[in-house]
Amino acid sequence: MESAAFIAHTDPESALAHVEALYAKSLAYLREALALYLGGADLPGRVRAFYPAVRLCTHTVARADSRLSYGFVAGPGVYETTLTRPDLFRAYYLEQFRLLLANHQVPLEIGLGEQPIPIHFALPDNDHFEGSLDARRRLLMRDVFDLPDLKAMDDRIANGTFEARRGAPEPLALFTAPRVDYSLHRLRHYTGTAPEHFQHFVLFTNYQFYIDEFVKLGLAAMRGNEQDYVAFVEPGNVVTRRKDLAAEPGDTAGARPNSLPQMPAYHLVRRDGSGITMVNIGVGPANAKTITDHIAVLRPHAWIMLGHCAGLRNTQELGDYVLAHGYVREDHVLDEDLPLWVPIPPLAEVQQALESAVADVTELKGFDLKKIMRTGTVASSDNRNWELLPFRGGLSTPERRFSQSRAIALDMESATIAANGFRFRVPYGTLLCVSDKPLHGEIKLPGMANHFYRERVDQHLRIGIRALELLRGQGVDRLHSRKLRSFTEVAFQ
Repeated sequence: MESAAFIAHTDPESALAHVEALYAKSLAYLREALALYLGGADLPGRVRAFYPAVRLCTHTVARADSRLSYGFVAGPGVYETTLTRPDLFRAYYLEQFRLLLANHQVPLEIGLGEQPIPIHFALPDNDHFEGSLDARRRLLMRDVFDLPDLKAMDDRIANGTFEARRGAPEPLALFTAPRVDYSLHRLRHYTGTAPEHFQHFVLFTNYQFYIDEFVKLGLAAMRGNEQDYVAFVEPGNVVTRRKDLAAEPGDTAGARPNSLPQMPAYHLVRRDGSGITMVNIGVGPANAKTITDHIAVLRPHAWIMLGHCAGLRNTQELGDYVLAHGYVREDHVLDEDLPLWVPIPPLAEVQQALESAVADVTELKGFDLKKIMRTGTVASSDNRNWELLPFRGGLSTPERRFSQSRAIALDMESATIAANGFRFRVPYGTLLCVSDKPLHGEIKLPGMANHFYRERVDQHLRIGIRALELLRGQGVDRLHSRKLRSFTEVAFQ
């Protein structure tokens, strides 16, 4: 497929229309060639089409409004990123284009970039072809089409280790188009729902009990007159519309899976995408990193961890809440991407929303709130059975490390989710509930756990939902904090 020259645009709508046209042309070219190949044709030469790209060239050091956290480049130069799925990211791209045009007063240039579209990423959702090819034809595909290339999907931009080739543009966004496409496919696999259903505000949990309660609340909202939410989506893309709304095309396309995916997602949908998605990440920091690596490409406005933890202080009671304002990272899954010497700061907007939500739901204020909630450091470990490690006589026992760090609670996922939020510039927070106190002889046993679940899950979940609703009311501009900007931050939020 021939390249397309870059064309200048001063209007975000016309720029996006150009992106849409280039992307559609590239997909049509690849799909037509693939149909011929699957039909047995021997295609002459390599079949290749490219992602559309947006480029900004500025020659001034004039600064944008210093209160902004995104929407501008760091200085003079040429900046570029490839784009994908303009149907899914339409509102997002329009907002980024609008801000760049407003803040720099120079045109945006739209054309085809240098990154080829892998053939797997050019197919419609759930369209697979490998089963129709024999081993020889599958192998020969590498000579004809571009396949996913992990070298084009790494996270050097987000990690702050990217260095552009001499004379090449600097990045405009954290993620290239192939990296985004890769994560969109992974999200379908891990969560059992299409990326289109994900909302801007995300809750993570490590217990199915929370999901069960979220499903009850979501379906109840569909039976009531709650005007904020228009649909509830479950794994398998099963869509339940609010009772006063007509079904929409595609609602009946879903089907409940025979078994739940690894990290099932549920979506309480608003028309503008600012609803709430909840994901059961299961147990462990590896799952927490995996799912946040992929949800990050959707550019959520905030994500919050709601889970259970071990209380480390004798003054805590089962069912007390822990609002994390710092993290001891003994989870290790992000050590290569985010060095341990990098602090993960609390974000005031999220912290205040969580504390206000606890007060609203429990109806406790001021000093009385301290009876059930404590703010402090949470330690996250990659060892689920840390309680069985030696606690006495060593210089670096868990007990000593937790005491020296002033930790008040321990879990396996919170530090990972917060650290990946910091790494990917997604506002983050953690509100945990004490479910056991192993240092003080109160270990998690079935009878205790069942009582705890009955007493606290509903309240804890309603606090999380309330916190996200408070954050939604603040507006995106305020929520995306300047604290998450690096020295030479990309322009796209």
